[in-house]
Amino acid sequence: MKKELFGGHRKLMKTYEPKVSIIIPVYNVEKYLADCLDSVVNQTLEEIEIICVNDGSTDSSASILERYSCEYNNITVIEQENQGLSCARNAGTLHASGEYIYFLDSDD
Repeated sequence: MKKELFGGHRKLMKTYEPKVSIIIPVYNVEKYLADCLDSVVNQTLEEIEIICVNDGSTDSSASILERYSCEYNNITVIEQENQGLSCARNAGTLHASGEYIYFLDSDD
């Protein structure tokens, strides 16, 4: 079954049902974000979707997210004004379609 997800400015077509939805709230973490995303995209489980919620970052976090979302089709980026960690997680949860949800802090 195909899933249509809308992230940022583009539409992604998923050709699988994700087992795990990884939700990553992002706020001004340019120093750590690439390491975090590298860790996630190099997991052995392939049936994952990665939902990054840019919570109004003012540093270069948005451009890092854009670069990764263009390179990996299982990364969706949601942009929102700064509302805090809980609201960012909730926004990601609304877009999650995995059987399981994992919350990953972007500075981990």
